[in-house]
Amino acid sequence: MNLTYWLLLLKAPRVGPRTFYKALQVFETPEQVFSASKTERKESGVFQTKALDFLDAADTSLVQADLDWAQSDDCHILTLIDDNYPESLKNIHDPPPLLYVRGNIECLSMPQLAIVGSRNPSAGGKENAQSFAKSLAQSGLVITSGMASGIDAYAHMGALEVNKPTIAVCGTGLDRIYPAKHKSMAHQITKIGALVSEFCIGTTPIGTNFPRRNRIISGLSLGTLVIEASIKSGTMITAKLAAEQCKEVFAIPSSIHNPLSKGCHQLIKNGAKLVEDIDDILDELQFESSSLLLKENVTISEKELDDTPFILLKYLSYDAISIDELVEKSGLSPQIITQELLLLELNNKVAQTDGSSYVLTK
Repeated sequence: MNLTYWLLLLKAPRVGPRTFYKALQVFETPEQVFSASKTERKESGVFQTKALDFLDAADTSLVQADLDWAQSDDCHILTLIDDNYPESLKNIHDPPPLLYVRGNIECLSMPQLAIVGSRNPSAGGKENAQSFAKSLAQSGLVITSGMASGIDAYAHMGALEVNKPTIAVCGTGLDRIYPAKHKSMAHQITKIGALVSEFCIGTTPIGTNFPRRNRIISGLSLGTLVIEASIKSGTMITAKLAAEQCKEVFAIPSSIHNPLSKGCHQLIKNGAKLVEDIDDILDELQFESSSLLLKENVTISEKELDDTPFILLKYLSYDAISIDELVEKSGLSPQIITQELLLLELNNKVAQTDGSSYVLTK
């Protein structure tokens, strides 16, 4: 398999997943698309004029940045025929022909649960996202979300708190982190989980990319848990996609006076499973918790998680301090400090000034 041809074919104008698969049905491989004559490509009826013009004069330099990116040890580009391409995603009706992955590719094939919701959740929504993610991760499910502000971020944080893998599906190229404030979180995710995207290196955060990435979030997962959502939102798109993919949809109800409860309540009316605790999810998925086996691998105790943020605040000020300095002053491990700094960042108590220094914000 020549990855260059896969990359080039996806660079062609008006060639998305569906056109890509039509091309494979006719030509069998991307390489054969390029080795075919102009007449054969045109008579296939697969490509529009702009795509035909592109294929006639394809320039391999257009994909060099992607090939260079994949040379790093933790960077991978998976094709649909790759053994590491997750079966759960392969079975949806429009799987991405290529997946860019940074981090642990093995976690892509582990059982996953998507957790999604509002970008501006209530305090209760934040708490639910973090606590459910934490407990579900300890039960053996990989938490998958979109690394957006709000519910997504708290879901990833819940898994990271107990040192369990989590997957962030991005709407940009993996050389860019969006939103930028989640740079530290993205770094932590790649250590034990993975960042995933179908978008080539250099792709900026364009609005139309995010609904597309939602089908990957639901497609990778056994089911999707919705925590706070308005009726018209990207979250509801993800839930709809999950249902279309024959995946389970779960929703947590809340007060009828909470405007962010309306999406969850509508989903429940339409047949989503009402969730009060993680057993509602595990039972529906018929997923046997492996928490007893996994607890031996948890490196951070509950007491450390409860106390660490307050310990760190003693050493933080409005002057920048590095993680190394915090390790020296507090006696805590770099792993614990990094994870708790992420928690403080999410609560807007600290800000990152560069790659490894932090300051108080309030």
